[in-house]
Amino acid sequence: MDNRSFQDHFFKKAKISGYRSRSAFKLIEINNKFRFLKDGINILDVGSYPGGWCQVIREKNKNGKIMGLDQKEMKEIEGIKICVGDFLDEKSKSIIIDYFKSDIDVILSDMASNTTGNKSLDSIRTNELCLDVLDFSKDRLSKDGVVISKLFMGKEFNEIKIKAKKNFKKIHFFKPKSSRNESRETYIHCEGLST
Repeated sequence: MDNRSFQDHFFKKAKISGYRSRSAFKLIEINNKFRFLKDGINILDVGSYPGGWCQVIREKNKNGKIMGLDQKEMKEIEGIKICVGDFLDEKSKSIIIDYFKSDIDVILSDMASNTTGNKSLDSIRTNELCLDVLDFSKDRLSKDGVVISKLFMGKEFNEIKIKAKKNFKKIHFFKPKSSRNESRETYIHCEGLST
């Protein structure tokens, strides 16, 4: 299957399934691999626009607290608190903390930096977002919680790996089949705080 057909396949599949984005299938694949989406837990989805991941989360977690945060305004999804904000701002982090009022069980990030056309710079900026998610999770994740974050293969890969190994008991890297073949993106799965 060539790249265009590949993209069309997941785009059509998303439309048929009622998902807002083809990236919903990335989360489905990641969850099939690591089994972290459960009912009755606290889940934060950052970089949530247009809402494909939130839709998948809601299917698995009918009775827990869910928040989706993005800089872009997103259409409502029943049972999910939608917030507009920049995850890097302290104000957004305060809103997250205030909403959950306790530890978060799963923190998901499909955040990517706005593209500049410079692949190296885009990679650095997206990986800085991943590092920020790992920093935030150190203080806000439940003891046996899970973090999933997008990153790009690049110079900061080792820095991310070192930080994750220091903070978590288990880490894995996983590239879903629904990711484009030519994409440098992969996802880190971190489980269980080590401190």
